[in-house]
Amino acid sequence: MSIAAGVYCGTSLPVWTMRAKAQREDLSWASAAETKMLRNLQTTWTEQTQKLQLVLEELAQLRVEISSWKKEGQEVNQAALKLALETYLERYDWALKSSGAVVDMQRTSKTYDCKDNWVCKVVWFFHTFNPPDTILKPDVSPGNCWPLQGEQGQVVIRLPARVHLTAVSVQHIYKEVSPSGTVTSAPRDMAVFGLNADREEETLLGMFEYNVAKEALQTFPLKNTHRAFSHIKLVVKSNWGYPDYTCIYRVQAHGKMAEPENLN
Repeated sequence: MSIAAGVYCGTSLPVWTMRAKAQREDLSWASAAETKMLRNLQTTWTEQTQKLQLVLEELAQLRVEISSWKKEGQEVNQAALKLALETYLERYDWALKSSGAVVDMQRTSKTYDCKDNWVCKVVWFFHTFNPPDTILKPDVSPGNCWPLQGEQGQVVIRLPARVHLTAVSVQHIYKEVSPSGTVTSAPRDMAVFGLNADREEETLLGMFEYNVAKEALQTFPLKNTHRAFSHIKLVVKSNWGYPDYTCIYRVQAHGKMAEPENLN
């Protein structure tokens, strides 16, 4: 019995020892694997956290840039609106009758009078020629012009305010829509002066030629004198060949209204 027990103990003890060793090795391997896995997870978590931090920083930077872009966009829009307003004001027609512009008849040439011609007498009975203030209205239908007597003349326009004049526009019609089939009555060589009601002094602002081969509405820049004027005088020195009269459809005066402290 004791022999059998000794045999059993002698054979089972090594087996148990081997099993215990194997279990320890298994536990050790499992522990190492878990440790490795945990380290990998920690590394991955750290990397993801760093990436997330970078993304958050980029988003913050992007928000700053977007805010800056919005501010710049607003500034650009404001600048564009200001420029558009200034351009509109500079291109505004100060010689518009509906805005208060008036022709100074005492300093303006006579309207064409054709009563000396018998054919014209018949026409005159049914039709009167347009007055000078026709050129202050936007209607430029064929025939709706002011015919000043002869090839030379002038018109003085009182503006609704004192204006720093920058340009003047003169309009005729195209040959294709002319009732006579020609545009020889169109003005050619002209000069523009700035003046004030209480002064006889005139300031030459520009000389130019209206070209009938170009656009019907032509704009001519004027000299910048840094002075504001209450009146503008357009002098016609010649036309395109018609001796009896010169036909002007419209005159526009462009510029910027003087500030209140610069009105005098």
